[in-house]
Amino acid sequence: MTIEDASGYSGEADRRETPTTADDVAAILREASSNGTPVTILGAGSGVTGGGVPDGGIALSMEKFRRLEIGDGTARAGAGLLLYELQNAARAAGQFYAPDPTHNAAALGGTIANNASGSRSFMYGSTRRHVLAMQVAFADGSVREFRRGDAIDFDVRAVRQPATKKHQAGYPLKPGMDWIDLICGSEGTLGVVIEATFKLLPAPGPLLTGVVFFPSEDKALDAVDAWRGVKRLRMLEYVDANSLKLIGGPAYGAGLLIEQEDPDEEAWIERLEQTGALADESWFGTTDADRERFRKFRHALPEKVNDTVRKRGSLKMGTDYAVPIERNREMIGLYRKGLAEFTGDAVIYGHIGDGHPHVNLMPTGETERNKAWELMHTWAHQAVELGGTVGAEHGLGKRKRHLLEMMYSKEELDAMKQVKQRFDPAWILGRGNLFDPPMPS
Repeated sequence: MTIEDASGYSGEADRRETPTTADDVAAILREASSNGTPVTILGAGSGVTGGGVPDGGIALSMEKFRRLEIGDGTARAGAGLLLYELQNAARAAGQFYAPDPTHNAAALGGTIANNASGSRSFMYGSTRRHVLAMQVAFADGSVREFRRGDAIDFDVRAVRQPATKKHQAGYPLKPGMDWIDLICGSEGTLGVVIEATFKLLPAPGPLLTGVVFFPSEDKALDAVDAWRGVKRLRMLEYVDANSLKLIGGPAYGAGLLIEQEDPDEEAWIERLEQTGALADESWFGTTDADRERFRKFRHALPEKVNDTVRKRGSLKMGTDYAVPIERNREMIGLYRKGLAEFTGDAVIYGHIGDGHPHVNLMPTGETERNKAWELMHTWAHQAVELGGTVGAEHGLGKRKRHLLEMMYSKEELDAMKQVKQRFDPAWILGRGNLFDPPMPS
């Protein structure tokens, strides 16, 4: 049985299991642990690093876990429910679920596994911040409920965390850490999330959404620095000239996608003038229809990239590196320096406000593919040298697990592996995610 993710990465499972209860999940895990059968958790297939792609064994689909209960300030939802279903239900109840990864058809279990974030993370942070409780099945068949504030009951060695706004690579270990913070972002390697309680916020008031165009990349980056501190700004996203060209947009030097709660429109007129934005050519809106139009404009980029690389018979090659805010412009310069050596198509877009724009390379032919891989590794090293991370929101999965050793010492990696070993001694869960599979005994 072949299974593929959104990056085009594919693998084979020996069989697919579709449990309907926590007891079913527990029984599957107990059996798999007893005979050493790998178990890969399936969500909606929207991942881009191979974390949900099996390498043999059992493909454990969580699609039947679709419970949804909306409360006052909370929602209890199954791992198989899709992100947009939670967002829509919250909106209908006059509330708001803040995380908004690009793929809003992602399964909620997948967003927990990768600690997904998205454009609104500029203000609201990643999924981890919005999980209040979770039910988890472990490899030994035990099922436990954890609530925010429950501390782990075993010793761990602390590992360094980069000084970035976003980081999602490995386990963020520290003594006495929260169980939820350990499981969220563990990429299906420690347990199977069955359902979770999410924090809902009151629906925001008036919103101003805009796509602001600039005559050059430098002008756009000046605006990023100037606008980063604007109060209630919840989105500050970037699109370069090649990105605009790829999706048939206007031929400007760059663009910024902004969204602010409780906006002061007069202040924006002044901001546009001060930064040299192309004010008359830019797009602004305050209605749900406007916001949906701009969302589709932004989300068309990764969809177009994915479609392009598939047609060229390649895998998606995109960075997920982030650096400290003060090194953001320096990292952009390193990306541009590398791209000057690349003859293929490339775009830069994404979470510039968090020091986390994505570079996506679309090579044609073996020579360009080899150069693309070289650049990806060069940039990873450079991001780490600037105090950054090799994974900010997508996880590392199987495709990028080798990057983890760029960030962490052998001792820190061993500390992570000891936690993995504690909960999954047969290494059945997410085998090949984050760490190389153990050698056969």
